[in-house]
Amino acid sequence: MRLSTNFTKTRKTMPSDEEAKNAQLLIRAGYIHKEMAGVYAYLPLGLEVIKNITQIVREEMNAIGGQEVAMTALQPKDVWMETGRWEDKEIDVWFKTQLQNGNEIGLGVTHEEPFIDVVRQYVESYKDLP
Repeated sequence: MRLSTNFTKTRKTMPSDEEAKNAQLLIRAGYIHKEMAGVYAYLPLGLEVIKNITQIVREEMNAIGGQEVAMTALQPKDVWMETGRWEDKEIDVWFKTQLQNGNEIGLGVTHEEPFIDVVRQYVESYKDLP
């Protein structure tokens, strides 16, 4: 990507509504755009950095025989109820909604519970693991 063709430009001034130094620098350099407090969009330069980091991690994981999965962001209530982390007092950033059929789902903040649910279906013994 040529910087001359990039639609974002660097800024000379610090954003007045940003307190974190790292976010100020990333905004000034055109890597991210602040949508609202704590929510940032990756601009082309920032996305390229994320892609490069992802590729490095993928290469290192492949070198040691790691396997990659992609988990869904929407997660069912029942897997979280098992660990007692469905309640708002346990996780303070938890977005939940109720579907038309009455089921509750949450926007996953982590994937420990759903991954354990997947592992239960495929791993019966330690011998099943790499």
